[in-house]
Amino acid sequence: MTARLNLALVAATILIQLFMSAGGARAGSAYDSKVRPPAFTEFGNPEMVQILGYNDNEGNSNDAMEPFISRGGNLMFFNSSNAAATTNLFWATRIDDVTFQYQGEIGGEVNSSGPLDAVASMDSNGAFYFITNRSYGSAGAPGYLSTIYSGPFADGAVTPVNPVPGVAAPKPGLVEFDEEISADGNTLYFTQGNFATGNLTSTTMMVATRQGGHFVVDPNSAKIMKTINDRYLNYAADTSADELEFFFTRTNLKLGPAIYVATRKSTSKPFGKPKKIDAITGFAEAPSISPDDLSLYYHVKNPSGVFMINRVTRTMKP
Repeated sequence: MTARLNLALVAATILIQLFMSAGGARAGSAYDSKVRPPAFTEFGNPEMVQILGYNDNEGNSNDAMEPFISRGGNLMFFNSSNAAATTNLFWATRIDDVTFQYQGEIGGEVNSSGPLDAVASMDSNGAFYFITNRSYGSAGAPGYLSTIYSGPFADGAVTPVNPVPGVAAPKPGLVEFDEEISADGNTLYFTQGNFATGNLTSTTMMVATRQGGHFVVDPNSAKIMKTINDRYLNYAADTSADELEFFFTRTNLKLGPAIYVATRKSTSKPFGKPKKIDAITGFAEAPSISPDDLSLYYHVKNPSGVFMINRVTRTMKP
């Protein structure tokens, strides 16, 4: 296996697309709420998120994919097109709910591997996680079969970065992708994809829990994710801070990707039956919920064929 890992065997969303298409809050914002409301209305009102200095008013300047809203709500991470020769990670600071100021590439050791650095997430203490193929094919090296890396985020940079212990793929052909770390940093959600044939043939969404300095796949992972792991391709996990809501992308290869949500009453319980978020239409993937649980961000392909970030919103029921 080459050092690039045959990019089609690592980048989750790029593979799926190819296969299918042959912090602080501003005063007065929705993030001021510290308490999770007891119930919510349905999501609605899709609208474009502007990244000033990165895209134009219609979102056509550059592809922006896989958004992640920081647990404090003041930062957004995203990556460039995962169908490009090189995919890099960027960051932006929040102006308001639908406007962010572009700050540039994430510095340090994140964008240093070559073909793929993507799918950011971060816990409340600034531990930054992302997907990279820099060491997957390096037999005998410490990062062999590893694609989930982590390091401390500070001032727009992450240094050093290292493979996350305990979640390397068990064998060649299986690839771990689209991770998200929980807000408290103790639970890692990710998808294991089977690429043994050269194409993505199946996915299994998994849960790993922290044990000291490493993660271990939860013995109840299959039970927790029983309703999530069906015959379709499921990926791009995103959780609310309390981990009672689980957002993800489900791809029916005939109909395309859609964003779903599943809930549970306790973190010790499995997730219930997923429900499609009908307000999100088109080729949409990679959800990220805001800290107040009222805004859901995601990327969508616009009429010009450029990926841009949108959001839908909901309000507390009366």
